[in-house]
Amino acid sequence: MARAHRVAFVSTFLAAAYFLTLFAFLPVPLVDTDVAQEVLPLIPWWLLVSFGSYSLWSLGWGLFTFRDCPEAYTELLQEINEAKNDLRGRGVTVD
Repeated sequence: MARAHRVAFVSTFLAAAYFLTLFAFLPVPLVDTDVAQEVLPLIPWWLLVSFGSYSLWSLGWGLFTFRDCPEAYTELLQEINEAKNDLRGRGVTVD
């Protein structure tokens, strides 16, 4: 089974379980019903904020450690210079 199939299967299963507990078709073990009805609607927002935090952290860490990859750094600078030279050859002022 491909990775995309596994992700689709697990996310569909989790979404179905979430909606069944949200609409009180499945009980939440070890949690009072009133507390579950207050907390369950907040789970999607919590997941969204957690994903955003992880994404920003990952992006920041990638920027922070960019100079740790000297070959990628020099390759990027070379591509920038090639693009500038190509644009100059077409009559565009770059600087």
